[in-house]
Amino acid sequence: MTTDERAVELIAQGSPEGMELLYDRYGSLAYAVALRVLRDASAAEDVVQEAFLSIWRGAATYRPDRGGVRSWLCTVVRNRSIDRTRGRAGRSRDELPLEHVAAGSSTSDTWTEVVAELDREHIRGALERLPAEQRTTIELAYFGGCSQSEISARMRVPLGTVKGRTRLALRTLRGVLGGWCVEQPA
Repeated sequence: MTTDERAVELIAQGSPEGMELLYDRYGSLAYAVALRVLRDASAAEDVVQEAFLSIWRGAATYRPDRGGVRSWLCTVVRNRSIDRTRGRAGRSRDELPLEHVAAGSSTSDTWTEVVAELDREHIRGALERLPAEQRTTIELAYFGGCSQSEISARMRVPLGTVKGRTRLALRTLRGVLGGWCVEQPA
């Protein structure tokens, strides 16, 4: 069992040590994800707190066969960030460029910065392997915070086409990225 899975197991048992371990390991990453979507430091902090509270309450729902803890946590933070963005009527959905996320984070931990840069480079490389339509669909969904209906309208294609492109792109990315991630030292 990985350290991450052990942390989630501890959280599911109601142990604060598990939450402390998970937050120490991924707090900065969670903040960077939220900041990238929200472009507001205070809102990003709130979303991270909400996300970790959600994880505290729902740790028993984590399923290792569906992906790693890191991905699960990032998805929770991203979804909460998008929910917050959609709740802001009339505000822009522009995101910070990837290059500004590390500069905007409050951490000076060199390892975290190296991991983040390696992740960005690896993800950029994987996205470049996708056909243009699939890449645009994924970028709008995951980095732009658009729903599939919004992508359909923006790209002027049927909703079924968006769903198909998403499915094919995710399958390709899963094959290219596999279980790749740089683990931080325990």
